[in-house]
Amino acid sequence: MSADSTRVTERHFDYIRERTTPEGPLLADLKTAAAAAGIPAIWISPEQAAFMQILLRLAGAREVVEVGTLAGYSAIAMARALPEDGRVRTLELMDAHADFAEDWVARSDVAGRVEVHRGDARAVLPSLADDSADACFLDADKSEYPEYLRECLRIVRPGGLFMVDNAFAFGQLFDENPTDREAPAVKAFNEQMARVPELQSVIVPMGDGVWVGVST
Repeated sequence: MSADSTRVTERHFDYIRERTTPEGPLLADLKTAAAAAGIPAIWISPEQAAFMQILLRLAGAREVVEVGTLAGYSAIAMARALPEDGRVRTLELMDAHADFAEDWVARSDVAGRVEVHRGDARAVLPSLADDSADACFLDADKSEYPEYLRECLRIVRPGGLFMVDNAFAFGQLFDENPTDREAPAVKAFNEQMARVPELQSVIVPMGDGVWVGVST
């Protein structure tokens, strides 16, 4: 046992990656096709996908809300952790990304478990019913994270799972002059997330850092 966390290094992450269940050919092909289509390569890592699948299974999740579909990688990965009648409702602002995601969802083994909802999440989330989800995953415009979180605190049932990506601000969390325009928004959100009274949360150093929380 150790009173303090072991400091992880790049070598530790390589070790984890090498021992994580592979993402499979469909998701690998999706990433190749997305890059060819000009979609930014900012999806979650395979080891983060595996970690999130484990969390969803442990939570017994059936209904998941995702903000930020992009190419559909994380939606497909999460849907694979749900029961046959489970559902991921994933929200995407850009039609080109939504079109791509719908195409690859249709090719996947979880085509019946993913719904792509188009539009600004700030307008779509208020239309979702209270306590209508078991879990949420936020991975969109970082400056809007506080609003997305407010809505999800209503949408996700008590005891539900909250996951929020990019807590390490694209690797620039501690940079004095970050080049990523969203880094300051991530820093501000991290301070807010750490103090939400309805959540018990922790940042897990997986991928670009992922908040994991449970509503109390």
